[in-house]
Amino acid sequence: MARNYFVNIAELTGYSPANHTETVNKRVIGPETVGANQLEVVLGHVKKNAGALPHAHPGIEQVCYMLEGRARVEVGGQSREIGPGEACFFPADEKHVFTATSDEVKVLVIYAPPYGENPKNAIV
Repeated sequence: MARNYFVNIAELTGYSPANHTETVNKRVIGPETVGANQLEVVLGHVKKNAGALPHAHPGIEQVCYMLEGRARVEVGGQSREIGPGEACFFPADEKHVFTATSDEVKVLVIYAPPYGENPKNAIV
């Protein structure tokens, strides 16, 4: 069977990640969508005053690129509100927090290597 390298976000199933509130993610690029082994791309929708509670990803770097809305981000003793066209970086093993400050946030999240959180283990 030929590998598919294209993804239609409308066809993806959303899931609510562990340690997050009022957040729905869709895994766009990863091992199960296009066979990517070195990175993962997730599209996240977060409601106001919700998001990621304090946590870290062992051995995994993370980037958040804001598409719509605004969010307060805390990492490594730094805190800043970011909006469309801005990004933040979470080093591997570094505790971080992401909280939507606008009515809704749309954020592109990139993990390297893939985080691979199992949607079947999601908090719904």
